[in-house]
Amino acid sequence: MRNIILGNTNVSVSAVSLGAWAYGGPQKLGPRHTGWSDQRDHDSTNTLVKCNDLGIRHWDTADVYGDGKSEQIIGSIWDKLPRSNIFLATKTGYDPGEHEHYYHPDHMRKQMEKSLSNLRSDYVDLYYLHHCDFGDNDEYFDDALEVVRRFQEEGKTRFIGLSDWDASKIMKFIDAVKPDVIQPYRNLMNDSFVTSGLKEWVDSHNTGVCFFSPIMHGLLTGKYTQPTNFKSGDMRAGIEEFTNPVIINKIRENKTLLEKRFADHPNPVMHGIVDSLLTDTETSCVLLGQRNVGQANVAATLGQKMSDADSDWVKNLYRF
Repeated sequence: MRNIILGNTNVSVSAVSLGAWAYGGPQKLGPRHTGWSDQRDHDSTNTLVKCNDLGIRHWDTADVYGDGKSEQIIGSIWDKLPRSNIFLATKTGYDPGEHEHYYHPDHMRKQMEKSLSNLRSDYVDLYYLHHCDFGDNDEYFDDALEVVRRFQEEGKTRFIGLSDWDASKIMKFIDAVKPDVIQPYRNLMNDSFVTSGLKEWVDSHNTGVCFFSPIMHGLLTGKYTQPTNFKSGDMRAGIEEFTNPVIINKIRENKTLLEKRFADHPNPVMHGIVDSLLTDTETSCVLLGQRNVGQANVAATLGQKMSDADSDWVKNLYRF
C-alpha cells in the first residue's frame, strides 16, 4: 500500500484508508436513512484486523454512525492490535441530543467524552466538525471552533478536521478554521472539490484531504444491474441514482470499458474509479468502506499512482 503525507500533519497514512460508516449498521435519524444494512459485527472486527495487517491503518468513524456502534466496534479491537498502530479519526455534529443545536458547546464536550469511551482511547488523532451547518446565522460557529481547539489543547485530539457533503460550504469556513485535514465528498460523478475552488486552496495551504464516498456508496462499481430498493435504515435508500436506470446502464457500460483499459490490474474497475481521484492532489487519500476481509484485500491493491492520461480518460467516462 502506497502511503501519502497528510499535509501539514506530517503524518504518513495509506492512500486508501478505511471508512467505518457501515460498521454502525442500519439507522434512521427522523425520516432520513443514515446507516447501512446487512453488516455483521464479526465481519467488521475481522476487517479491522486484516486492514492492520495490510498496512491500512488510518481508520475513520463518527459518533453518529450507529449512535456510537461503529466507534465501539473499533474500540473492541485493541486486544488484537496496538492502539498506537492506528491513525484514528472521528467526527461530531449530526446528533443534537437534548440541546437545540449539534454544535452546542456542552453537547460537543459530552460527545467527545462519549467517543473516547466508545473508542477505548484517551485521545483521537483527528477530530472533525462533521458538517458546516452552524445555525441559521452561523451563530454556533465561534463556539464550535473554540471547543475543538480546546480539545486539541487538552490532548484529546492531535488534529482538527472539517467536513461536509458540499465543498462550497467547506470553502465558506476554511479560512477561519484553518483545519489540518478536510473531508469532502468526491467521486467520478461529483467533482465539486475542484469546481468549488477547494482543491486550489488545499494545494496552496498543504492541507490534508480525505475523500469520502469515492465509489458513490458502491454504485460506481457497476455491480447494480437494475434500480434497487434498500432496507429501512440504509442510507442508499435515499440516493436517487440507485433508482435511475439510465445512470445504472451507463455505469455498467463504463465497467466494461474499465475492464478492458486496465485488464492488467487485478481489480480493474476499482483501480479506475478510485485511483483516478488520487492523481491531482499530493496530500490526498480516499476513505473506502471495507465491509469484509475480501473488500480489504481489494483495497490493498489500490492507491498506486495512475498516469494523468489514464485519470483524465476515466473521468471523461462519467461526464454524462
